[in-house]
Amino acid sequence: MRKTVAGLLLILIYSVASAQQQPHYTQYIMNQYILNPALTGIENYTDVKISHRQQWSGLSGAPATSYVTVHTPIGKQDYRTTATSFPMEGYNPRGSEYWQDYEAAKPHHGIGLQVIDDKTGPLNAISGYLTYAYHLGISARTSLALGFGAGMKELRLNASELQFNTAVDPAVYGSGMLNSVHPDFMTGVYLYSADYFAGVSVQQLVPQKVSYAKNEVTANSGELQPHIFATAGWRFLAGYDWNVLPSVMVKYIQPLPTQVDLNVKLQYQNIAWAGVSYRTKDGYAAMVGYNISNTVNIGYSYDYSTSKLNSVSGGTHEILIGFILGNKYGDGCPRNVW
Repeated sequence: MRKTVAGLLLILIYSVASAQQQPHYTQYIMNQYILNPALTGIENYTDVKISHRQQWSGLSGAPATSYVTVHTPIGKQDYRTTATSFPMEGYNPRGSEYWQDYEAAKPHHGIGLQVIDDKTGPLNAISGYLTYAYHLGISARTSLALGFGAGMKELRLNASELQFNTAVDPAVYGSGMLNSVHPDFMTGVYLYSADYFAGVSVQQLVPQKVSYAKNEVTANSGELQPHIFATAGWRFLAGYDWNVLPSVMVKYIQPLPTQVDLNVKLQYQNIAWAGVSYRTKDGYAAMVGYNISNTVNIGYSYDYSTSKLNSVSGGTHEILIGFILGNKYGDGCPRNVW
């Protein structure tokens, strides 16, 4: 029986070692900070995001991810002459006049916090990170940011949730929660301007062995692998009231095949947006968002899988709620992350 339990643990840990170990996000285009610490403090205000993602709804034990992120600038100077920017009738706050006046960031710092809870069946990963970034203008309209994050990741295996088709020793079900705690680091670089952005980040920067140990139930074959994310996007006007924002993300995790996300977002002024996404070897997604005010915004996405999981699940739902604090310039939507 001990061999059986150890074998099950090996399978679970192998799934951590051979598959993506960081959560999927469809609405990362609304919160790239969750992927890249270089975005810490990129805007003029404190940005708060709360999100929940239910993957493959209706499937027992399917992944569910929740997170809270907060980041704010330090020493950021904005030399706009007005302290408020109330929209005027017939004027697009993100129209051609706005982008013509766009300037690179003045040198400043940013600090932030990420808390992530990711659960798949009996496996649960709880992570917390403090992040820092430094921003500076490298030309009249282009800025560069370098960021770093450090924190802890706790991996939990709830042995009481393991299910067997045959009767087993009750002691197996009494093994309780098996924990494995690791320091964790991330880093990133982000280039941004009025017309484009490009970034590269690495999560789980340092590979580490994974081990669950409780009494005599032990396995040591798993390893946390670095996750590399490369993102890029462009912005162009389509008429006076619309911005079209195509973007791409390339994700690489050893030993998995490279995965690519292709996205297109259509934004109406600074009020509402809609978009579509395609993820290679996975499926499609539709997204919508609305800026309720210059302090609250909301986004929703639905993922449709093209894999066999589609026959047993109801798709993936993800919701994101944002709060803008200290918004003294009245921004109705992000200025540098769009």
